[in-house]
Amino acid sequence: MALPLEDYALIGDTQTAALVGRDGSIDWLCLPRFDSGACFAGLLGADRHGCWRIAPPAGSVRETRRRYRPGTLVLETEWVTDTGVLRVTDCMPVRSDAPDVVRVVEGIAGEVEVELELVLRFDYGRAVPWVRRSGNGIVAVAGPDAIRLRSSVLTSGQDLRTCARFAVAAGGRETFVLTWHASHESAPPAIDAVEAVEWTAAWWRQWTAGLQAPAAPTRWSEVVQRSLITLKALTYRPTGGIVAAPTTSLPEQLGGPRNWDYRFCWLRDATFTLLVLLDAGQVEEAEAWRAWLLRAAAGSPADLQIMYGLAGQRRLTEVELDWLPGYEGSRPVRIGNAASAQRQLDVFGEVMDALLQAREAGLPLDAEAWALQRALLEHLEGIWEEPDEGIWEMRGPRRHFVHSKVMAWVAFDRAIKTVERTELDGPLGRWRALRARIHADVCARGFDEERRAFTQSYGSAALDAATLLIPLVGFLPADDPRVLGTIDAVVDELVEDGLVLRYRTEVAADGLPPGEGAFLPCSFWLVDALAVTGRRKEAVVLFDRLLALTNDVGLLAEEYDPQAGRLVGNFPQAFTHVALVSSALLLDDAAAGAPAVERASTRREGSGAEVAR
Repeated sequence: MALPLEDYALIGDTQTAALVGRDGSIDWLCLPRFDSGACFAGLLGADRHGCWRIAPPAGSVRETRRRYRPGTLVLETEWVTDTGVLRVTDCMPVRSDAPDVVRVVEGIAGEVEVELELVLRFDYGRAVPWVRRSGNGIVAVAGPDAIRLRSSVLTSGQDLRTCARFAVAAGGRETFVLTWHASHESAPPAIDAVEAVEWTAAWWRQWTAGLQAPAAPTRWSEVVQRSLITLKALTYRPTGGIVAAPTTSLPEQLGGPRNWDYRFCWLRDATFTLLVLLDAGQVEEAEAWRAWLLRAAAGSPADLQIMYGLAGQRRLTEVELDWLPGYEGSRPVRIGNAASAQRQLDVFGEVMDALLQAREAGLPLDAEAWALQRALLEHLEGIWEEPDEGIWEMRGPRRHFVHSKVMAWVAFDRAIKTVERTELDGPLGRWRALRARIHADVCARGFDEERRAFTQSYGSAALDAATLLIPLVGFLPADDPRVLGTIDAVVDELVEDGLVLRYRTEVAADGLPPGEGAFLPCSFWLVDALAVTGRRKEAVVLFDRLLALTNDVGLLAEEYDPQAGRLVGNFPQAFTHVALVSSALLLDDAAAGAPAVERASTRREGSGAEVAR
């Protein structure tokens, strides 16, 4: 059975990633890419669906401690047993020829018995490979996939598993390298496990050394750096795409059906990620993402999707895997995502905002990118008045979501700013008129005068935590009574156990049974909203509470279940770590350029915000 999400750590090579448990078991790994079939799918079922455990026998462990090497994605896990201390170092070298998982076992004190169990199952636990011995290890083949394990200890086959039992004394070392390759090709050359660990650590340290100082505020430097490393690990280096999470179908409610595949590139999530990476000085990521966007969005603006595959694929057909029982029985298990066909107007604003921020951070002007933006704006002119599925990908009827309209305003606002601040051209008069019209429409139809708050959608009584972003994107100033009233309403009606719900699932018809955890990005948005409206002490208290939810290696999922005291949803979640970094920078006195401040500061005189006062 899979562990609580808090018990997993992430390793990755910027093309795929694995989850390593406190018990020494790798329970999730898709090869060769984030969106490939899993060869270890025990996370969504049981050991028989694929895992790789190296650890002392469970009954012998008295203490487990683990950490990442500072500034890296190299994981060290130590077990204290009755007979000694054992360390396993896990990493995935940023690849050259092929994806590798490297595990180095070292004796620290005394002598410790170690068990190895490797259960390879391709195609998300469905395909049992044909295994044969090869040199100092094994080769496993099933269909298009092949995996070679090179081991310094002798292994044996038992009940369709590869096993070993050995002892490691203080100063002793055993090494293991698991390598994937296409089954019709020859295996890549062997790598030295110990050298690979050191090289991988050096690669990550070099990357983190390039982070700008404001990205590491004094008070929260360690957790901010860990979040930025996690975001870097979720970028797909060959194309510049940024995945929302490395996992699929981890439930938003334990035992429930809100289980989605997040191994794709949402335009919204990617733009949020881009903003914090830009603030950290990582302009190279911004340039790669802009190139990815141009390729993915090529074609008619009417065909713009809210998400794409790693290389810009459009067809993300949703399929249920009925042979997997799901994480703690949460079914169905899904791959693909039907929400890719939804209309979500907010993505236009997110894209326009991110590209403006990228230019102001030093990304060179690009005529091709501006031509795409002009085409997207022309399409948005014709559809902004129509309903959509909204930021939360409602599977119920389309509605006029307030956040969607606000972000349509952002799209034209950022286009105007771009023309005003660069030599690029555009129909400023028409865009200014549209900006003012959208602003007036939202204030007239999306604001409940009686409750003094913006609602989830026009004519709705439901609230939505996405309205917390209104001052953060510059739609209204932070001291506007409508902003203050909205924050108070969210605190009164959407906060449970100190954390923020996206919306009340029992009130808003989203096409699914009610029930989910508190949405962690929304809780960070409340931190930001409190901070910009002068309630800094409250903001810091909430921020510290949220930081206490990170696991022992600094990772967060999409949501948190206060009743169960558990992280829930896909893990680790880029959106959550982006929001964490943004809040930390906003709260740090030295971080005047925090992403939330930068977004809000794009508002200038004539922005349209003076309409409908």
